[in-house]
Amino acid sequence: MRKSLLFLSGLALLLHVQLGSSVKLVCYFTNWAQYYPGAAKYMPDNVDPCMCTHLIYAFATMTNNQIATSQWNDPTLYASFNALKNYNSELKTLLSVGGFNYGTSGFNTMVSNSQNRQTFINSVIKFLRQYGFDGLDIDWEYPGDSDRGSPPQTQQQYSVLLQEMYAAFVQEASQTNKPRLLMSAAVSAGKPTIENAYQIPQLSQYLDLINVMTYDLRGSWEGFTGEDSPLYQGPADQGDYIYFNVDYAMNYWKNNGAAPEKLMVGFPAYGRSYTLTNPSNNGLGAPTTGDGPSAPYTQEAGLMAYFEICSFLNGATEVWNSPQDVPYAYKGSQWVGYDNQKSFQIKAEWLLKNNFGGAMVWALPLDDFSGTFCGQGKYPLMNTLKSALGISFPNCNSPTVTAAPNTSAGLTTSITTPASGAGSGSSSFCAGKSNGLYPNPTSKNGFYNCLNGKTYQQACQSGLVFDTSCNCCNWA
Repeated sequence: MRKSLLFLSGLALLLHVQLGSSVKLVCYFTNWAQYYPGAAKYMPDNVDPCMCTHLIYAFATMTNNQIATSQWNDPTLYASFNALKNYNSELKTLLSVGGFNYGTSGFNTMVSNSQNRQTFINSVIKFLRQYGFDGLDIDWEYPGDSDRGSPPQTQQQYSVLLQEMYAAFVQEASQTNKPRLLMSAAVSAGKPTIENAYQIPQLSQYLDLINVMTYDLRGSWEGFTGEDSPLYQGPADQGDYIYFNVDYAMNYWKNNGAAPEKLMVGFPAYGRSYTLTNPSNNGLGAPTTGDGPSAPYTQEAGLMAYFEICSFLNGATEVWNSPQDVPYAYKGSQWVGYDNQKSFQIKAEWLLKNNFGGAMVWALPLDDFSGTFCGQGKYPLMNTLKSALGISFPNCNSPTVTAAPNTSAGLTTSITTPASGAGSGSSSFCAGKSNGLYPNPTSKNGFYNCLNGKTYQQACQSGLVFDTSCNCCNWA
């Protein structure tokens, strides 16, 4: 009987993969990864257009209830990002607005009355069509969350926004004879937040993708070590901690009114790091004094990209956490809970078995996209996930070719690879300077990008010069 059950389970999994055109792989691109130094710098040209079904560009912002760019070169990056569809006709691109650092006040104001909502929706339609996106992703963290400054009524107002936006998208598609713009949202995986933030049936009615952020389920804020994205409850979990795992979160969404085919399981291409109170006490639940130190490329305390974890593992002790199906590692006073190829494979199989709609990955720049750091080839996590989900694009004609430079009115606007602190004396150039672009006095086509006092030396493409009148690359 057991063999028969295993056979039937395997057959069901195989059929799911073979019919897997409906399974989605949603991948976030982050526009600040262009500032990662050296080999970690990530641009739209680094994206494999034959890997994901949906690409989401993070983040846009809002000004006066209207969607707006957040980085100086977003329009240039938008063009390269959406040009990836030239290689994969099945690829869909979305633009995400908000993000954790954006906060909640702008969303609170925007949803507070019909006029503000309509202003936002109209601006979104115009913006997405102007730049060639296929839809909008809303990353509001979180409506109805008083701890983050959103009053209780924003839970219901968020549902109204989605209803009105859906109606406007349908109407616009009918009038223009274009495909309807897609609607997506990044949502919490924490039960207490979900209860206050969302009317789940309403979200499921209007959204095409519900991207559940099943990561950051533990972190240094807890005061003890834990996994970033455990698949299951741990044996020592008590109280509310029993809710903070992938299995519970995804089933909570499904059991409370979300269509399973719209639910995307969040996969982190990073880990959460800690500093141990006592290096000899290094298991799960060990006391910590705070974040792990900033990693050399992503430069955010308490976080390590997968490619940075690969370097950390040299000389570290690796432990497979069997009850939760994820690994952790420690070295000296440093500890990190993360995902690897094995845990991605297990989660993908679990996702298919439970009939969820697909996977969402945060974020492409955090995988070893160039194959430089881990010795596992290019995009080891992404390729594991793509293969496990059975995703393929038979008509994707150029999986290894990056997007060509984009032109507008005959002007090439792409910018070539920067190197942090490169060049004699350049490492201190931005000290004391405001954020922005500055010409390189020793090179007509070079310029410095100053960000929070850090110096990034960049250059225009061959034949172009840096033009201070527009802070852009221009013909000489």
